[in-house]
Formats: sequence, C-alpha cells, structure tokens
Amino acid sequence: MMHVEERNNTPLSLGEEKNMVIQLLLINITVFILLFFTEVIYRMEGNPLSRYHSDILSRIVLPANFATLLNNPWALITSMFTHNSFWMITSNMIWLACFGTMLQNHAGRDRILPLYLLSGVVGGVFYLLGMQFIPAFRELQPFATMTGAAAPIMAFAIGATVVAPGYRLLPNLPIPFWIITVIFLLVNIYTHVINTHDMTMLPPLIGGGLTGFFYMQQWKRGNDLGAGFNKFIHRITHLFHPKTHLHIVK
Repeated sequence: MMHVEERNNTPLSLGEEKNMVIQLLLINITVFILLFFTEVIYRMEGNPLSRYHSDILSRIVLPANFATLLNNPWALITSMFTHNSFWMITSNMIWLACFGTMLQNHAGRDRILPLYLLSGVVGGVFYLLGMQFIPAFRELQPFATMTGAAAPIMAFAIGATVVAPGYRLLPNLPIPFWIITVIFLLVNIYTHVINTHDMTMLPPLIGGGLTGFFYMQQWKRGNDLGAGFNKFIHRITHLFHPKTHLHIVK
C-alpha cells in the first residue's frame, strides 16, 4: 500500500515548536557556539590549541578507527552535531534548512529526527569502514576525523527527492526539485574531491544518501522505520507530564 504524503506547509519559523528542522538547526548552532567559546577560553588561559583538541574536540568527533571509537562511543552521535569551522556550519545549515524543510513539508516532522540520526550513524559506519578497507585512506587513520551533518543532509536531499522529485520550489520557476539535488551533489563532489582533495568524505555521503533513499522508499510503501523511535522519544519526553483527567459536568 502506498503511503499518503503528509503535507505540512508550515513556514520555517523560530517560533514553531513542532518544526523539527528548526530544532535541529538550533542544536547544531548551539553546539558550534559552545565549542567556539570553549576554544576562546582555552586560548585566553594561555593553553595551546592542541590542548583544546585533545581535551574537548577529540572526545566528540568521530575517529578514523574502531579502536579509538571504543574509548568515546558517543562520538558516533556527537560528531553529526559538531562543526569546527564557520564556513562548514554555514553551508551545512543552509542545505539542512532547504532539504529538511522540503522533506518535512511533504512527509511530516516525524520523519526528520529518526532519519537524521540513522543516516548520521550509517554515514559514520561507512566512514569507519572506508578508512579501514580503502588502501589510500589507511595511512590517514592516526589523525583523520569526521565532523558535521553532511551524511544526514545527504539523506534529506535524497529522501526529499524520492518523495517529490518533480516538486517546484517556486511556481514560476520551471525547475523540478531533483535538479536542486543534482546541484547539491555536484557541489559536494567539487568541495570534497576537487577543492579540498578530501576523498574520505565520500563513504559517509554515500551511506547517508543510501539511508535516505531506503528510508523514504519504505515510508512511501507504508513502512515507517522511525515509528518505534518516535514512540520511545514521546514516552521519554512525557514521562513526568501529569495525565489529563476529564471532568464531566452534569
């Protein structure tokens, strides 16, 4: 059975508490600001930048090998919310707002957080596997790390394209949404392969894209892979909420 699309045309608004994309944007930006001021404090106290990296950053970014990850297993999650440069978080948040809003408007907010986390984990696993089994990457293991929301953003891009490939962002602009996704893919290839020569980011991008494709294909068929996760989060967040009692007035 085909899944009926849940249209949610709520505009991107900081005041919209049900806008999961905005909440992810705020989390990423808050983490970036906290790390920025932590680095400033370290420098003001006369510490070398290497100490900030060893004390703070190394514990939340994803290392390039499984052995190091065992010391900080939470890095598989924290790394997808960690950005260590202004241009990195700026570009990522623009794409996250674009593709995340598109996906949320066509598939509902309940798809956003599960897909973000799942694709971030899968992208991280792809990164680790790539660093282990691709010969050209092995020599980079001692100092290579992965940060940022690139894998979840790729999942949103592919997922939104699966849901509504022919959708037009502007009614008067005859450009289907899949063209925007192609442009995004080309920008990523140029940035990582041609500009920075960082081929190690290709495995997590592939992992994120495959996750977005599979997740939204299943959703269109009526199989919501994030339903159990959403129920669990709802129970946790409402654990201490008082139950509402109905009083019947005669």
